[in-house]
Amino acid sequence: MNPTAGSNGPPQRRPDGSLRHLLTLESLSRTELEQLLERAQGFVRPVGERPARSAALAGYTVANLFTEPSTRTRVSFELAAKRLGAQVVNLELQLSSRLKGESMLDTVYTLQAMQVDAFVIRDAEAGVPQAVAANVAPHVSVLSAGEAHVSHPTQGLLDALTIRQRKGRFEGLSMAIIGDIRHSRVARSAWHALRTLGVRDLRIAGPAALMPDATEFAGCSRHTDLTSALAGTDVVMMLRIQKERMGEADLPDAAQYFAAWGLTRERLAAARTGAIVMHPQPMNRGIEIESEVADGPQSVIRDQVRNGVAVRMAVLETVLTPRGAAA
Repeated sequence: MNPTAGSNGPPQRRPDGSLRHLLTLESLSRTELEQLLERAQGFVRPVGERPARSAALAGYTVANLFTEPSTRTRVSFELAAKRLGAQVVNLELQLSSRLKGESMLDTVYTLQAMQVDAFVIRDAEAGVPQAVAANVAPHVSVLSAGEAHVSHPTQGLLDALTIRQRKGRFEGLSMAIIGDIRHSRVARSAWHALRTLGVRDLRIAGPAALMPDATEFAGCSRHTDLTSALAGTDVVMMLRIQKERMGEADLPDAAQYFAAWGLTRERLAAARTGAIVMHPQPMNRGIEIESEVADGPQSVIRDQVRNGVAVRMAVLETVLTPRGAAA
């Protein structure tokens, strides 16, 4: 494939302006983001209650095509589609015909011939969702479930929804994203969403080897220590540290990383009273965050998981039933 990422890819909207694909949050307006969050909130149910269901996608078929391991994202997309009445096909492509040399597009064309209506794609190669979106039939939608280090749009939406639920607003909030920013599609989608929604004090922090290029994350302040990054914040997002990278030059081992960058209860005290703690998971407890914080009263990590299903229901319904045809 000739990968093209972000705003250089195919248009996400149909000629009438409705959202056909969701490949990135970069081009979505504040109104569009707020509409998706509002629709997602309508699908949220308290823990212990029966989950929201609808027949909005009855007769549709959704295929999950994942070339990277995934638990939360794949399962939540599957549950989202089924709770909207769709049929679901799950393919782990590292175990399928792709190992035999079949290209992603040939796999997509095969499934499209079987009348699949939407493809949910996670791939480690930048540009794959865009390449698929540029080549599917006009009635087919493509959703990114995580693209290399580039973007993870539904994660950005569920993070925004979690913040809105707990804080009730975006303006006036201070937020720190801490950890492996350089390799994080989560951080990039959070930045796109939250800047558009009105967060102006957005901070990024991590070891120098894990910070992004100076041309990225425009408008964010950069911090070289955890204390300054946390000071007075309302929202703290810790990112997973890829332990396989800890052998790289200038990157400390697990114990050294936790000593400098791990979020503890004592360090969290630098944030504002009532600050919330987020993590996209999977977590490395004792490396980027201690269990007392991850499971503590300020943690909203389980809310993020719950909101993931609701957000993915909202996105699937929006792209497959344009103009909000479902009730």
